[in-house]
Amino acid sequence: MLILGIESSCDDAAASIVETSSPGIVTVRSSTVANQDDIHRAYGGIVPELASRNHVITILPVIERALKSAGCTLGDVEGIAVTRGPGLVGSLLVGLMCAKGLAQATGKPMIGVNHIEGHILAPLIEHRVPFPFLALVVSGGHTALFAVEDFGGYRRLGRTRDDAAGEAFDKVAKLMGLGYPGGKIIDDLSKEGNCRRIRFPRAHVRGAPMDFSFSGIKTSVATMLHSEARPIAPQADVAASFQEAVVDMLVKPTLAAARDLGVDTIALTGGVAANSRLREKLAATAADDGRRVVAPSLKFCTDNAVMIALAGSYRLLRGERDDLAIDAEANLAL
Repeated sequence: MLILGIESSCDDAAASIVETSSPGIVTVRSSTVANQDDIHRAYGGIVPELASRNHVITILPVIERALKSAGCTLGDVEGIAVTRGPGLVGSLLVGLMCAKGLAQATGKPMIGVNHIEGHILAPLIEHRVPFPFLALVVSGGHTALFAVEDFGGYRRLGRTRDDAAGEAFDKVAKLMGLGYPGGKIIDDLSKEGNCRRIRFPRAHVRGAPMDFSFSGIKTSVATMLHSEARPIAPQADVAASFQEAVVDMLVKPTLAAARDLGVDTIALTGGVAANSRLREKLAATAADDGRRVVAPSLKFCTDNAVMIALAGSYRLLRGERDDLAIDAEANLAL
């Protein structure tokens, strides 16, 4: 089965063609993304209306490039998987309405996919991951831990109580005047700094050891930057020390959850999974505990349509389809 995947939940418009004959096992025929970093950089963050307006311009060309790169036509596609939430509702509607139009015009089955489910299953694009496993989904909009029992069987074990980790990276980068997107800039700058120079606090949510909180670390950095009582450390040291604190706050609950579940495999996924220090420290800590970490390639950590096609594949292969009346849901639950 050839599946067209469409993703437009935030500021990236993406399309892919994957080939599958078994749920969870796909061959990537193409993956195209229209990135909007240059558009939002001037504002230091994503402007929702600009994101959705740009999707209107780029979504069809992105799909056309995916088809051309895969060496197929829309007539060859046997199913359409599209993100229906969660995300920015204006952005979601562009991708969903496009998918509905294509499904209506071609008679192809369409399935709406939860964006978080796409991230959870993204490591399966390149790795064989046996069920059950633990998934740490960490991005600009989401930070949560899920027990993954099977396709469609997800149980949330912990979540952020305030900011998502990626949001904290972007906000701290803005406080430091580093630019956007903040996550990559801080990751690169941290390689030149001393992560032990400043001891930023590590938050622990009382009574909820698998939950996260990142608003305090953001406030701590802001307080330090505006304090007249102490000299400002070099930017590389501030970035490295902040990053180390965030990584520690992600690693500790994740290992606690893995021990509680008794699973051997931890899937690290989402945009912040591209952070080099997080990948390194989680893998090393898990190995010391007799567990392994699997993570997608960097191109499949950030929002992409391959993970959406993969997530929709198991239901499309079973002959399921969604009615064309389905709507986008900004806060769609998994």
